[in-house]
Amino acid sequence: MQTLYALETMEPGNIKPGTAISLLKDKLDQTCQIFTYLLYSLVRVAQYAEIDSQARASKHLPSAEDLNVNTKIAGNEFLEQISTDKGFQANLELWKMKHLPDQELIRKIYNSLTATDNYKAYIKEPSRSKAAEKEIIEYLYKNVLITNELFLQHMEDHFLHWGDDAEMMTILINNYLNKPHLFNFLQLISQEKLEYSRELLLTVINKKEYCLELIKPKLQNWDPERIAAVDMLLMEMGVCEFLYFPTIPTKVTINEYIDLAKTYSTPQSGQFVNGILDNILKDLEQAQQIQKTDRTKK
Repeated sequence: MQTLYALETMEPGNIKPGTAISLLKDKLDQTCQIFTYLLYSLVRVAQYAEIDSQARASKHLPSAEDLNVNTKIAGNEFLEQISTDKGFQANLELWKMKHLPDQELIRKIYNSLTATDNYKAYIKEPSRSKAAEKEIIEYLYKNVLITNELFLQHMEDHFLHWGDDAEMMTILINNYLNKPHLFNFLQLISQEKLEYSRELLLTVINKKEYCLELIKPKLQNWDPERIAAVDMLLMEMGVCEFLYFPTIPTKVTINEYIDLAKTYSTPQSGQFVNGILDNILKDLEQAQQIQKTDRTKK
């Protein structure tokens, strides 16, 4: 949707063969960058325990507390797995992320974490259980990192699409913590999803005129030129999924585009897109133009 919208706003002379796919790749790369950087931020906050321990022990007159800073979290097994992953390190180098963290911000986030009861309970346990290791990282992410206003501003400053991806990142971080062994940092988006996104993008571009032939008669008293551009794009995408993506159920398509309309367009857009797509779907079904099949299980 974002790629199609970007194409709509570009001067025709600036759109060359390959522009659409190039824009899509950039947007998908940015999502991967955000996910990678969030994990890197978790690692940096945890590793700060060792920096804090060394700094406090180096004081001229360190207290007993200064000499006994608990650094357990720095060896958290989930974060160890991330930081030693060759693909993860390759991405950090490729996207030049190692210079992005603000050390003072990392310190503040670490101090916020150590002040919590959850952290104090974690370091009191002498052993390391997998459940506790996972739980403290989940807590760090959900209750400390992304609730920190300075960190959120930091993300907005460095990642243009942070606002769009923030909610999805919570799901991805949770998926990683549940099944870290399934993640390939060199291909964070599966080949199947990449192919689907490219195919949908190119289909909407190539079938635009036909989609508009189906959409415009349903607009009744609406002036197509005055309808929100995002709404028109979402309806075009929905029609393409109806007709050219046989493994996607029509109900899934409609629900998905209702949610996107509510999120990215006007307050009334969800109901509007729902009504138009539902109306078009009925006509297509009556004309027996909808051919859906079950997705092949791999």
